[in-house]
Amino acid sequence: MMQLIRFFQTQNYQITFSSPCAKSDNAFDLKTIGVDQVSIELNNTSFDVFIKTLHPDIVLFDRFMIEEQFGWRVAEQCPDTLRIIDTEDLHCLRKGRQQAFKDGKEFDKSYLISDTAKREIGSIYRSDLSLIISEAEMEILKNEFKVDSDLLHYLPFMLDELPEDSIEKFPNFEERQHFITIGNFLHEPNYDTVLNLKETIWPLIKKQLPNAELHIYGAYASQKVNQLHNEKNGFLIKGFVEDVNEVMKLARVCLAPIRFGAGLKGKLVDAMQNGTPCVTTTIGAEGMFGNLQPNGFVEDNPQIFVNKAIELFKDQRTWEEKHKNGFEIINKRFDKKMHQEIFLSTIKEIAQQLKIHRLNNFTGQMLQHHTLQSTKFMSKWIAEKNKS
Repeated sequence: MMQLIRFFQTQNYQITFSSPCAKSDNAFDLKTIGVDQVSIELNNTSFDVFIKTLHPDIVLFDRFMIEEQFGWRVAEQCPDTLRIIDTEDLHCLRKGRQQAFKDGKEFDKSYLISDTAKREIGSIYRSDLSLIISEAEMEILKNEFKVDSDLLHYLPFMLDELPEDSIEKFPNFEERQHFITIGNFLHEPNYDTVLNLKETIWPLIKKQLPNAELHIYGAYASQKVNQLHNEKNGFLIKGFVEDVNEVMKLARVCLAPIRFGAGLKGKLVDAMQNGTPCVTTTIGAEGMFGNLQPNGFVEDNPQIFVNKAIELFKDQRTWEEKHKNGFEIINKRFDKKMHQEIFLSTIKEIAQQLKIHRLNNFTGQMLQHHTLQSTKFMSKWIAEKNKS
């Protein structure tokens, strides 16, 4: 979201950030970068007055749930406004994988096609454009859900280039110590990753590296997270950190044994930006490396995962090779300038022919039609009325 805000600022947009959520203590103060912040209410016509008065050129919804709440109001009050969803990740994919994991079964289409999927894909069709962070999710939307590619835009993390002189300043192999992992604990895949480390991965590493420590950082560490802390075993819950770069660049290896999830994993990007090799799983690596060599190893088998983590921790030559791979991935796959130019071109093209763009999206028009569910709810209302 911060990358998107900064992109629109570079294009001289005046930005208003509006949210129905209470502001967290850990939230970034957008006013410090010149962004107006407005509190809005759910299920309240006050939003209609607000959005009609503001009359923005573009409305960007943060995930499909916000589009569900406010999209129809924007469409009614500002019909010529370009409506975009920032999906962050495909929620139906993440939740489907989580359910399959809980059921102890292989993830398949029966887990993907859920009530969440119906809501999420409906939001994508109702919008003019959806931002998709992973190439893998682009393929799922096009192949499994048959969404027209004109409604989708691949937009991964947009990151500054890491020049050679900056790369040379990062701590080297000998200057680093300990293992690290990081992630917001309110995000279920992150909490499960820490559990996986605690119960399976870390005991096996500790057996071979008795003096090793695993430093675990993340906001919103609850009691169930903090009770995993164990000084004796070097399993250290560190909690919230102001600057992830300060701790990541001093760690030798990042561990990310992710068992379910979707989108791109921010912890892997943090690791690559700081020259910290990583061991992750197939799901963790999804959409991250493309055709480039990873900044570490991708392993799903717990014992092999552990072996590769120890190899990275002990073998300087392997560590240095993977350390360099990360910088190449950042500069080639997440180049901010390239992705911003393509995104800007897409926005301009759709805005210039918005009516035609919407005419080509009949499914979206159908989902916007006010009678789509009106007969059902009128019938239910009459049935309730007849009871009295």
